[in-house]
Amino acid sequence: MLERLNSFFQSIIAGDPGSEFDGNDTRVLIVALCFQVMEADGTISPAERKILKKSIREHYDLDRGKIDALMEAGQQAESEAVDYYHFTSELKRRLTENQRLELVSVLWDIVYADGVRNEMEDHILWRVADLLGVSDRDRVLARQKAAKRAGQTNDSAAADNQNGDQQPEQPDAS
Repeated sequence: MLERLNSFFQSIIAGDPGSEFDGNDTRVLIVALCFQVMEADGTISPAERKILKKSIREHYDLDRGKIDALMEAGQQAESEAVDYYHFTSELKRRLTENQRLELVSVLWDIVYADGVRNEMEDHILWRVADLLGVSDRDRVLARQKAAKRAGQTNDSAAADNQNGDQQPEQPDAS
């Protein structure tokens, strides 16, 4: 613990010249938020890390070393954070509505990566989506799409209603 505090204070004083990504980089904020979601159930699974790396690779033009550095910077920023608000307030300001919705979709993909969705993950995603300004309807639709991508067929309306979510209206077929 003492080493972690010392390292933190040294990075503030020195500006952490060894890090390619600073804590104010939008990508670091996004990855830090991803780590907060990954840690919601108490463990970060290899499958969750794999999904995060895949998402970083798809969204940013970075080589393997830079992806690892970004993940390390994001995990460091997450470990120093006290709540979601720091990340979400900045991201809400910096990202468009569509980008924020895409971020919520990525977060759901991370939740489903290990094959298990639990109530802590549901709560965190509800809170994060709310702070990002993503509507309940869009959050639920993003979750349902992520469940389908992950092959989770038992992701039902009953679970939505139990968590206080509203099932999105289906378009009229007539």
